[in-house]
Amino acid sequence: MFVLRSGLTRALAPRQLAPQMCSPFATGPRQYDGTFYEFHTYYLKSSKMNEFLEDIKKNIHLRTAHSELIGYWSLEFGGRMNKVFHIWKYDNFAHRTEVQKALAKNKEWQEQFLIPNLLLVDKQECEITYLVPWCKIEKPPKEGVYELATFQMKPGGPALWGDAFQRAIHSHVNLNYAKLVGVFHTEYGLLNRVHVLWWHESPDSRAAGRHLSHEDPRVVAAVRESANYLVSQQNMLLIPTSFSPLK
Repeated sequence: MFVLRSGLTRALAPRQLAPQMCSPFATGPRQYDGTFYEFHTYYLKSSKMNEFLEDIKKNIHLRTAHSELIGYWSLEFGGRMNKVFHIWKYDNFAHRTEVQKALAKNKEWQEQFLIPNLLLVDKQECEITYLVPWCKIEKPPKEGVYELATFQMKPGGPALWGDAFQRAIHSHVNLNYAKLVGVFHTEYGLLNRVHVLWWHESPDSRAAGRHLSHEDPRVVAAVRESANYLVSQQNMLLIPTSFSPLK
């Protein structure tokens, strides 16, 4: 079913976790917090982008009444055009199930947006992600553009590549070459995949910061170390919609 997702106003009680023994073969830090983020990508039919965005703008309040929208963007560069990307937050999987049941019963949402817009969408993709333990979502200081950089790492999990990857990210952040919004690792989707969401004042400021970082030996050393565990990477430049919480 074509559904836009994200947190009911009523938080579910966290599940009590039993004590666990730590294994020397663990692949990374355990995910004790149930909060996760659902990444959605919709590929729209040619010439239907504006129509779709206008409809979602008029009806997004029907969706956000049920759960929290983190951000909603359209693609500017870096992949197939006529694409929108959005992130929704859930307390846990039981919370998500409750949201989906509520949406299925919401006639206003179904009739005003969902059904009329089904024919505008060519393809949908969904990933479930967690924030990495050393990161929280940061709100940018003002409006700008966003870059979603996706890294496919070697099998083995954060125990293999986590420390080096963290150093590479922090080398950019600590030296003020970019503003970090969040770092997410995939739970459902391609595994050993990490998404890094950056904020830039403009595409030109992003280009200037990137050129400077490429000449900084501290950044170069950290990135080279992390690259030893890298399989592939890609990125896309995202423009926030007028109704996106992250601008």
